[in-house]
Amino acid sequence: MMEKMIFGRYVPANSILHSMDPRAKLLFIFGFICVVFLADNAATYAILGAFTLTALIFSNLSIRFIIGGLKPILWLILFTFFLHVFFTKEGSVVLDLGFLKVHEEGLRQGIFISLRFFYLILITSLLTLTTSPITITDGLETLLNPLRKVKFPVHELALMMSISLRFIPTLMEETDKIMKAQIARGAEFSSGPVKDRIKAIIPLLIPLFVSAFKRAEDLATAMEARGYQGGEGRTKYRLLSWHKKDTGALVVLGILTALLLVFRG
Repeated sequence: MMEKMIFGRYVPANSILHSMDPRAKLLFIFGFICVVFLADNAATYAILGAFTLTALIFSNLSIRFIIGGLKPILWLILFTFFLHVFFTKEGSVVLDLGFLKVHEEGLRQGIFISLRFFYLILITSLLTLTTSPITITDGLETLLNPLRKVKFPVHELALMMSISLRFIPTLMEETDKIMKAQIARGAEFSSGPVKDRIKAIIPLLIPLFVSAFKRAEDLATAMEARGYQGGEGRTKYRLLSWHKKDTGALVVLGILTALLLVFRG
């Protein structure tokens, strides 16, 4: 269900990942997004899998909770898998259904690309699960501070991303409430022809957009009432501090990169 979505949610806990500097986590995430594309065979994907599992354990969060929260996007991973399986026509045929042939390279790419997608989603989800939105904002703003010299709106960009992260679970909950209300009136979202399901989504989108605009208007009014004038002259209540474990996280990323380069095909 929508209420189990973990995107944008922060779950307080006592773990190494929770206590890390947000700048280290952001740098690690950006690096991991690049490093994951180095994997190209079973060995490298196994290394990524072991690393991802270790990161989940260090988060001190329930693995069942995290995997359960990713169920809404599993259909997208499956779609990616079948897209490669059915449309890649390279290598020998491993399954011949007459009207449909599955090739070896298509099956290989389907598995590897789906795993890559899955690892990326898991690791990036850990960022929001172990870091509060305001802390992510502070970390991102600090990392982008050098861009102030070229008049880049660093504070506004960081604030926009923070608000977006906060709104994701809120909009998901709102979507779930609207869906339940529509189902109570006889709407069908999980059965019937695809054409009818698409038609049923339209009455869902209109109230969702209305609700989103209403929340955005309320937020703007609240910020204006509190005298928000942008980032100029603002001080921070929480000061960020870099520790050895933050440096260690980047060293681990370097080791992961080296392992992938060694075991690449």
